[in-house]
Amino acid sequence: MMKFKYCFASIPFLFAVALVAQEEEQKEERKPGHYNQSRFKQLYEEFSTPNTYRSATGKPGPDYYQQQADYVMNIELDDKNAKIYGEETITYHNNSPDDLEFLWVQLDQNVRAKDSKSPLRDGGGVTLTYRTSSFAKKYLTKPFDGGFNIEHVKDANGRPLSYTINQTMMRINTPQALKSGEKISFSIKWWYNIPEHTVNRARSGYEHFSKDGNNAYVIAQFFPRMAVYSDVEGWQNHQFWGRGEFALPFGNYEVNITVPADHVLDATGVLQNRKEVYTKEMMKRYAQAKKSYDKPVIIVTQAEAEEAEKGFSEKKKTWKFKTEPGKMVRDFGFATSRKFILDMQAVNIGGKDVMAVSMYPKEGNPLWEEFSTKAVVQTLQTYSKHTFDYPYHKAISVHAKRQGMEYPMICWNYGRPNEDGTYSDRVKYGMISVIIHEVGHNFFPMIVNSDERQWGWMDEGLDTFMQYLTEQEFGKNFPEVVAPNEKYPSRRGEAAKIVPYMAGDQNHISPIMSNPENVYQLGPNAYAKPATALNILRETVMGKELFDHAFKTYAQRWKFKHPTPEDFFRTMEDASAVDLDWFWRSWFYTTDYVDIGIKEVKKYYVTDRPIKAMREYMAARNLTEADLFPLVYLAEENSEDYDELLKGKQPSDTSTTLKEYMMDNMTPEERAQVKEPKYIYEVTFDKPGGIPMPLIVEYSYADGTKENVTYPPEIWRKNDAEVKRVISSEKELVGITIDPKLETADIDTTNNAWPMEEQKSDFDQFKEKVKGK
Repeated sequence: MMKFKYCFASIPFLFAVALVAQEEEQKEERKPGHYNQSRFKQLYEEFSTPNTYRSATGKPGPDYYQQQADYVMNIELDDKNAKIYGEETITYHNNSPDDLEFLWVQLDQNVRAKDSKSPLRDGGGVTLTYRTSSFAKKYLTKPFDGGFNIEHVKDANGRPLSYTINQTMMRINTPQALKSGEKISFSIKWWYNIPEHTVNRARSGYEHFSKDGNNAYVIAQFFPRMAVYSDVEGWQNHQFWGRGEFALPFGNYEVNITVPADHVLDATGVLQNRKEVYTKEMMKRYAQAKKSYDKPVIIVTQAEAEEAEKGFSEKKKTWKFKTEPGKMVRDFGFATSRKFILDMQAVNIGGKDVMAVSMYPKEGNPLWEEFSTKAVVQTLQTYSKHTFDYPYHKAISVHAKRQGMEYPMICWNYGRPNEDGTYSDRVKYGMISVIIHEVGHNFFPMIVNSDERQWGWMDEGLDTFMQYLTEQEFGKNFPEVVAPNEKYPSRRGEAAKIVPYMAGDQNHISPIMSNPENVYQLGPNAYAKPATALNILRETVMGKELFDHAFKTYAQRWKFKHPTPEDFFRTMEDASAVDLDWFWRSWFYTTDYVDIGIKEVKKYYVTDRPIKAMREYMAARNLTEADLFPLVYLAEENSEDYDELLKGKQPSDTSTTLKEYMMDNMTPEERAQVKEPKYIYEVTFDKPGGIPMPLIVEYSYADGTKENVTYPPEIWRKNDAEVKRVISSEKELVGITIDPKLETADIDTTNNAWPMEEQKSDFDQFKEKVKGK
């Protein structure tokens, strides 16, 4: 029996048959690497096996548990000597099925201890040029002594508890194992020297203002904190080296903070004694702010803050904070200074009022008074829409030079105008963006509580993605900031902006699924690339509706819990019915890049006269055309068949057999609807890059029309190197462009067009630039 390869043209009831030697086709299929489905296989080898703690759907399993750590703390800040003292009682609840022989407590400030190993962990050679201040810091100054001084560790009865300190971790050697389902209370007394964060580049500390002699404090990681114990890691007691941030259990907090009486302070939790620490005028303004939904109300004015700067009160005030019942937090931070201006605005989130708060010294104005609280409001609205209603009663943005750090309900952010109050767009947008990012961290990881120490991208990447969505909405909602015909200039999120990183030196790029301590470029790796990947997933791969539902499902499943990467990956598939293993593998587990191009375009014409391959086939078997059923052939332009059979003819004159078939097999109505294919094209797309992506193609025709087709990423599943598509049209094809809107982060667009566009050399581009001046 004769074998024919049928090629189906895109016309009702029409079969265009092109004969190819069967033997040659089989040889082609046996070429090494031709069939490669490894990028599309399931991630069973990479993912942990589902169990009763974490299900295959990405949800917490029936036996999921998490520990709880409650804190009662008394803190005093010594403003004159920049020291902080504290005594805390920790009540630790063992909700795990395991008996715990000892407990681990984190001492993050020990990263700045005199004997810290952190400065010794990186190699490096001689730098030939230094800023004077950098040289002095590196070679002329002694290391800052900022580690914890532990005065005692005692049990609930006041008896000393044995403990062992290993760098930034302290093991509490309990007399007996803490049984499953039991709890233990113990106390720690401590103090340390507060670093000047503008000098020592600390995540928290103080900034000294030499002109007025005051300090502004942003204080975090300031108390010994319980480590996480989970079904995934057991104890997460990986040392804090400085880059990999924090893993913390949820708990209830009751914290009393004593500071100079003329300070303005705010912190995590509900202020319990507002009437004692606020003036009557502040209370009056606060009441107004609770009803102001359209603009902030100034609680402490700039004039009042400037007057307070002169006082240096010797008296003290204690500010008392407590977490709301049923709304635990994973951490605690506070900010305090006599320099602070304070404003607030109410924002309705899910039928509940939340206070958007900003604290800033006069050095932040006019920028901060104008934009900070607006950015807080927009962040709470956008993030809540895409995840869950913000559960806490406030969100605070604090001005701090060169800072960008986040804690439950409070964060510190950079963005300072010049001394004369002027500022550039770069400073303005930088400030708004960092406020959005750091306030957004309330959602990831303060509530969706991932392990930052191990997976930096799970909070930074998701937060940067949400930051991009918020920035774009901010640009639309505040025309006084962004002109109506312009977009907010987001620094991260759009596909084209990750191209320089992904096209860079592979020796200095790590997979997203890397520990933050082990990557060369943390910003692109943990922030920009995962954010871009999620934006591409939303805009191009899944579509907004499917993505938004799945993303929201993940956030709601894991709020106030501890998710892992697999929980995120599995939930995104479970809630969308989109197989994304190929995407997670390529974008998160490798350093591959996107590069898809057009390798070749061939043009064919339809004819009913046998092409050379068929004539040879018939001759070898002593066959004539009468021995075969009627066939339609495709002759390649400028080939031997074309010259012999078609040259000089119009496409519509080339196949009487086809016309006869239509007359015999179609009604007049059907024939009227058929558009006869005058042109047949075979387009070969190749993929020099490793990442398979949707093949987004724009076809341009001679009559000026365009057709956009998106082939799913699965088009690469059987051949990871190249794929062919046949285009049949009544119109002549004059151009093809891949990824015309730059949606896929393709690192090389020189191969994205047919006919290939002439690429100007760097020298020619330079000449044009010089000529244009």
